[in-house]
Order: sequence, then C-alpha cells, then structure tokens
Amino acid sequence: MSARGGKAAKRAKAVSRSAKAGLQFPVSRVHRYLRKCTHHYRISAAAPVYQAAVMEYLTAEILELAGNAARDNKKTRIIPRHILLAVANDEELHKLLKGVTIASGGVLPNIHPELLKKRKGGKLVSPEELKSKKPKPAPPPSPKKPVSSKKGRGKADKGPGDGFSVLSEKTLFLGQKLTVVQGDIAAIDADAVVLPTNAKFKLEGEVGEALKKAGGKEFKDEIKKLSEDNGDLALLDAAICDGHNFPAAYVISLHSPVYSEDSTTASDDLEKAVKNVLTIADEKNLKILAIPSIGTGSNKYPKDLAAQVTLKAISNYFVSAMASSLKQIYFVLSDPENIGMYTMELARLDS
Repeated sequence: MSARGGKAAKRAKAVSRSAKAGLQFPVSRVHRYLRKCTHHYRISAAAPVYQAAVMEYLTAEILELAGNAARDNKKTRIIPRHILLAVANDEELHKLLKGVTIASGGVLPNIHPELLKKRKGGKLVSPEELKSKKPKPAPPPSPKKPVSSKKGRGKADKGPGDGFSVLSEKTLFLGQKLTVVQGDIAAIDADAVVLPTNAKFKLEGEVGEALKKAGGKEFKDEIKKLSEDNGDLALLDAAICDGHNFPAAYVISLHSPVYSEDSTTASDDLEKAVKNVLTIADEKNLKILAIPSIGTGSNKYPKDLAAQVTLKAISNYFVSAMASSLKQIYFVLSDPENIGMYTMELARLDS
C-alpha cells in the first residue's frame, strides 16, 4: 500500500519568520507593507527582516532612554515628554528625528537672554541693570516671627567669597550658573562642598586634607559618625553630613569611580556619580554647591574626559529635573591643566 493510504505523517509546527529571525517585530507585516509601498520593485526575503530589525532596535533605544528620563522624574509611566527628552538629549537620535514633531512632548527649555528683559517704569531694563541697582533696605523682621537659623539657605549671587578668582562662568537655560573658580575649597562660601573619597570615608587627597585641616576634630568626628551610620559607602554613592569650622554648611562625601582604559562604562560611572551628588543636594534643598575635579588625580581619569563628563552630567540633570533648588555650582580648581579643561568645556557647553 502506498504511503498515501497509510497514516498521514504529522505536519511540522509552523514557525513565523519573526521567530526564525529572533525578532519581536512582525516580519510578515513589514513585508506586506513593503509590497504595497514598492510594488514596482522586487523585494528579497531578507529585506523585511532587515527592516523589522532596524525598527526594533530604534524602538528599544528610544524606550530605554525615555524610561531613564521617566525614572529621573520619579515617574513609573513613560509619557511623550519623556520621549522628547530622550531624543533631544541623544546626538544621533536627535539628528535622525530632526524634522519630527512629538505630540504633547513640549520643547527643551531655552530662553534667549534678550527675552528676559523686564519692563520697569515704561522702559526695558536688562537683568544686569536690575542687579546693579541698589535694592531698597528690607524692613526689620517682626518680633513675632524669629528668623530661622537653618543651614543651607544662602544666596546664589553673593559670590564665592574672598580669596577666590572667577575664571569662567556660564548661565544655563533655567538660570543655573556654572562658575570656574580658583582657591581653597575649604574657604568657599557655599551651602555644601563635595568630598571625593572611598568606601571608608577616608579624608585623603587635596580636598580631604583641606577640609580636615579647616574642620579640625569636630569635622573628623562628624565623618567618623557618618561612616558608622552608613557602613561602607557603595561605589558611585554619596552621603551628606554637617560641616564644621568652614563656611559650607554641609559636606557631600562621594565614592568616586576609578578610571581604567579597559572599562567601557568609565564615562557612565562618572556621570552617575555626579548625578547622585546633585540629587542629594536637591533633597536638602541647597542652592550653592562647590565641586572639585572629580575623578582626576589618584582616580586616574583623563582631565579632559572628567571635565567633559561632569559638565554634561550637570547639564543633563537640570534638563531632566526641571525643578531643582540648585542655582549656583562652583568648580573649585587649583591645577592649571584642570582649570584649562573646565574653562574650555564650559565654553563648549550648550546653554
């Protein structure tokens, strides 16, 4: 008897072209759309697979960046605003989608200085002229409402203090000022200073030695208490404590990363570390922050890379945070090469 008359052989289970290619996007549907759009041309079997793979990659990339933007804004759902921030802050995606409008995505904050002029007495007055005018003396405080003595509420425009040279400055789109200064970080008039350290909160390096010398026993005891309360500080994490015997009200200890030529995450690690510092400063509602050159020195980051990544991280943070208490960031430097790198990268930074 022939095979046809016998029991029919079991038919193999059908496997989709998407499964064969290891894709989530539907290859067959893409092939159908290609046939409709390009009916005058021959379409090879590999064309829809390649097209679906490219579309899946771009979608995954945008969703990953949009998810990061949503997480930075403490949201659990991605909205069009997060997609716009993801595309606008990625150089390649921004170039690819240059002519695309994302509905309900808004725009990146960017106010030209000419538009910030205020009308006073029928005459346009620039912000610089307003600052130069002497303000009226404030009335004495009411005896019924005593003035609060809480730390960390300084004025962002009062300057770094005596003994500091302002070398370069740039104002970002939301009004935050980034200023390169030269001087002793322990003497700067700021709400908080950043202390690069290790897991054991060691007071080493140029910044650690300066703060230890100025702060004395009280500051050493404060760091010791912080270490006992927190245990070993995780890499890239930051912790805050009170300052003693120097102008800064707080000190933010940062376990800064160590550079390695073989590492593929060196820039990402430094950017995350800087972002953790800014997050703690915002949680404390601070206005003025003093930052040394993070990552250089014993941590072996190239000075140009450290300056570029630090400034980029700060700019991106202010774009995503949108409502930061920080108004002034001082980069307190002493090494001439660091000063040159930060000054050059600050001039390149988009405002």
